[in-house]
Amino acid sequence: MTGAVLRGFLVAFLIATPALMLPVGAADTNQITILIALLAAFLTFVEYNSNFPSIVEFRDAPPFNRLRFLALFATVFLLSTIIRGQSEPTMITNAVTSIGTILGNAIDFPYSPVRLVVLMLPETAEQAVVQSVRTAAGLSYLISLVAMTAFLVLVRVLNWPTRQGAFNVWVNLPLFDPTAGGDVLHRLQRDARINIALGFLLPFVIPAVVKLAADLLDPISLQNPQTLIWTMSAWAFLPASMIMRGIAMGKVADMIEEKRRRAYADAREEGHFQTA
Repeated sequence: MTGAVLRGFLVAFLIATPALMLPVGAADTNQITILIALLAAFLTFVEYNSNFPSIVEFRDAPPFNRLRFLALFATVFLLSTIIRGQSEPTMITNAVTSIGTILGNAIDFPYSPVRLVVLMLPETAEQAVVQSVRTAAGLSYLISLVAMTAFLVLVRVLNWPTRQGAFNVWVNLPLFDPTAGGDVLHRLQRDARINIALGFLLPFVIPAVVKLAADLLDPISLQNPQTLIWTMSAWAFLPASMIMRGIAMGKVADMIEEKRRRAYADAREEGHFQTA
């Protein structure tokens, strides 16, 4: 229960971070933020305090969810620091802004995800807004790349998740139904490829879809600080999370395949001894 309470508090703190760090905003916005933070904390507590999994995947296979949480928290915190520095500059906010600006300008090359995000803005957008979006996109995209690289090292070098002990597929993949039909191994491999492919394409597809839909719907206003923070965080975090999920499911498929291979080898060996 203590771990569930701590996780719920951390999730609530993550959601409330922009509202706590940014200058005082509208009362309605703060009330909605508090409500969402409390709801997310309650759901997290219920999930981790229960012996039966519901929606959170790889719950008992750390540090998968911890790494995702740290990546999202780092993105939200650093973007909030940059936005806060626009009205209350300090040495820390200036340093983070400078790093984000360098990263945004470095990644802003033709056909890059950051360039597509900048092109998503309307032509009438102010230069300050364009620069803020470029900085936020560059910093959040780099954090997502670091998180994916760290998880890939955990899987390929540190042999996640077998080093944590026995791996329970039902607990760690509650949304995956092994009785839905077809071979479990092939379905896991297919889902892994689909997640990795979608995760790679989403940073490019999302800005294009938003740009095409701007003529039919009201475009997202990134002039609002919290909208900018959460939009850029989601734009970078969701694809990275899907790629990490694909890598994890591919690893689980490899474990099942290896276990089958050993079982078949043992069965052949036992049959050979019986024949002899």
